[in-house]
Amino acid sequence: MTHFFLVLEGLDGSGKTEIARRLAALLSETLGADHVLLTYEPHNPSAAGEYIRDVLGKRITISARTQALAFALNRADHNERVITPFLSGDQRVIVCDRYVMSSLVYQSTGGLSVEDVMELNQSARSPDLTLFLDTRPEISEQRIGKRQDHRELFEDRFAETRAKYQQVIEYLRGRGEPIEIVDANGTLIEVLNGVIEVLNRCAPDWLSLEKVES
Repeated sequence: MTHFFLVLEGLDGSGKTEIARRLAALLSETLGADHVLLTYEPHNPSAAGEYIRDVLGKRITISARTQALAFALNRADHNERVITPFLSGDQRVIVCDRYVMSSLVYQSTGGLSVEDVMELNQSARSPDLTLFLDTRPEISEQRIGKRQDHRELFEDRFAETRAKYQQVIEYLRGRGEPIEIVDANGTLIEVLNGVIEVLNRCAPDWLSLEKVES
C-alpha cells in the first residue's frame, strides 16, 4: 500500500483533535511534510461547511435529515477535492479528525437509522484504519467543562453517545472496516503512545513511529 487514510474518532473531550495534530507532526518529521495531510470533518472549506458550523453552534436549527444530508454533502466534496487527490501520490498519509463514523453516531436520529445514514455516505472513501479514542463519560465531561462554557450541539449525553459509538463500531466491523480502540483516559503522552503502538501494529511498515517522551 502506497498511501494510508487514518481516521481518529472519539467523544468530545477524548483529545482526538490534539492527538491528530501531534500524530500528523510526527509523521511529517518521518515522511516529509509533503507526504502528510491533517484534515477534519465537518470540513469548513468544503460544501456546506460553514452552514454545518452554524448548526453545531446552535445558531440555526434544522431537521435530522437535513443535517445528515449536509454532512454527507460536505464529506463528498471533501473526498473529491481534498482526500482523493492527496492520496494519489506515493507514500501519502491523511490523518482525519472525525469521518463517517461520527455521522453514523450523531445523525442516526429523528427517524433516520444507521443504515439510512450509511446509504447517504456510500460514496465516501473507506478509511484504511479508524482509531476510536475511548474515554469514560466522566472524563469527557470533566475535560469539556474545563475547555469552554458554551457547548456546541452534541457536547453532552456522554454515556449515551459512548454506547452509540460502541454499537456503530460493531456495525462497521461487520462490514469489514478495520477499527481499533485506544484507551484515551490517560495523559496526552500516554494516549499518543497508545495510538503509535496501534499504528505500528496495524499500518504499513513505512509508517512506523518511535514512541515519544514529551
